[in-house]
Amino acid sequence: MNPASRTVAAAAVLATAGTLLGGAAVTASAATACTSPVYKRQLFANTTFKGTPKKTDCDSAIDQSWSGAPASGLPKDNFGVRWTVTRDFGSGGPFALAASGLDGIRVYVDGTRRVDLWKNTSRTVSRTVNVTVPSGKHTIRVDYVNWTGAAKVKFAYTPRTSASVDKVRPLTPAGATVSYDAATGRARLTWSKNKEMDLSGYRVYRRPQGTSFGGTPLAATGATSYTDSSLPVDGKVYYYEVRAYDRAGNVSAGTADQKVTTADRTAPERVTGVTVRASTAGNVVTWQASSAQDLDHYELWASRGGEPDPDGPEFLGLPGFTDATADAGTPYTYTVQAVDTTGNVSAVSAHVTATRPAASAVAAPAGLTATPADAATGLSWTPSGDPAVSGYHVYRRTVFNGAWTLLGSSSGASYEDTSAPRHKAYYYVAAVDGDGAESAPSAESTVDRLSPATATGPAAPKLTLVSEGIPARSPVRVTAAPGAGDEDRGLQGYSWEVAGACGVSGTLLSTTGNLSWTPPYNGPCTVTVYAVDAYGRQGEQSSSLDFFVGR
Repeated sequence: MNPASRTVAAAAVLATAGTLLGGAAVTASAATACTSPVYKRQLFANTTFKGTPKKTDCDSAIDQSWSGAPASGLPKDNFGVRWTVTRDFGSGGPFALAASGLDGIRVYVDGTRRVDLWKNTSRTVSRTVNVTVPSGKHTIRVDYVNWTGAAKVKFAYTPRTSASVDKVRPLTPAGATVSYDAATGRARLTWSKNKEMDLSGYRVYRRPQGTSFGGTPLAATGATSYTDSSLPVDGKVYYYEVRAYDRAGNVSAGTADQKVTTADRTAPERVTGVTVRASTAGNVVTWQASSAQDLDHYELWASRGGEPDPDGPEFLGLPGFTDATADAGTPYTYTVQAVDTTGNVSAVSAHVTATRPAASAVAAPAGLTATPADAATGLSWTPSGDPAVSGYHVYRRTVFNGAWTLLGSSSGASYEDTSAPRHKAYYYVAAVDGDGAESAPSAESTVDRLSPATATGPAAPKLTLVSEGIPARSPVRVTAAPGAGDEDRGLQGYSWEVAGACGVSGTLLSTTGNLSWTPPYNGPCTVTVYAVDAYGRQGEQSSSLDFFVGR
């Protein structure tokens, strides 16, 4: 066998001639159109196979003996029989041609003689020849002659399936397709039957999108179809491939990947980490964010004194909510469920219960204002003037109707939020009496920051030279990118300093990260840049960018 030659394909299975050609022997009166792998048999009244055959029929196996004439109109001596068959051997491979008989027998493969036992004999002679059959279709011809006496002939071609002999892989299964039934969640693969005669079966593999096929098949089958009833219904993409394998252990390449997008009937995992904190502003419910990639929203359910909320759940996009309508002094129980984009609903979370406290008699603070600055959002309010007030609690949330977070305490009438995030934030303040009870919440104050609050200015930008300019006075182009950690900082722009051939020393302000100008003369040039944040603070200087103009 020559695996390097593309003419030798996967090992073809060749069983004994009887099983190889399949089915019962066809009678002598059968039609002359014989379907492979059945032989076409021609009987001649001579030993030279000249002229028109006296009879033509089909024969499923070559294993016969005659004591007289083999058919009407033929002599009992000096006759000839010729069998021919053309079949597809798939990938081909090593075969054994076994012939035996009384008198002459010759075997040809594609016209090349492989067995030659051609003499009048009174005893049975036999021979087995090993050959390598290339891939594809080939013709086998067996010629037998009887000169005198009893006639006997037998022939079979069989694959050699020892792993030490057969190194030819089967052909890749052809015609692979997949269909998916969304109602049952099952995928059905079909493919064409391989032609190899030593084929053992097929292996089916499955993988999720973004992974590789593993070494262990999903299933093995001798059929040319497989229905996958274990496919998850999670809305994800999966791929299949089919590989053929033979009795020597050789395995074909896989078919082209067959894609299936499954129906999504898999609910998100149960929401965990549910907590509730009672405050005068309402019951603040929080939970761990769902890991579901297709999460659509959360449903927060409230039960007042054991009775479900007649208005149904709150539909929330983020993991937190303040129930500002809860009645003070009444226990409320909350549960959360995650819902994906297909409408699958998770199991109910653990129950949490809280009772909103009645507000202290001290007056709520008034006049709360929030003012953004570079390093903090400054909060101020009007003191209550009540001698029972011992201090104030400051709260913040970043989503309207989201969960309030206690930022800290103040003994005066101001507070600096040094962790203020970019974009909108909502604040309220509650006065605290001597017993630690909070007043009703103040009116809310909202601020929309351009940049998160930081104690320092921007980091040093990163500079890149795009074009040096040329003697024909093409512009110089330099780009700047935010420094490490500043990717989310709202920058006002960049302050550029150029010197040398780039121009007269000075400062250029660019609101983008690109600066382009035409230098006045050729020569060495130096550029440095500072980032300027949304509040006008200039940060650290970049490394100098030195280059030569007009090179």
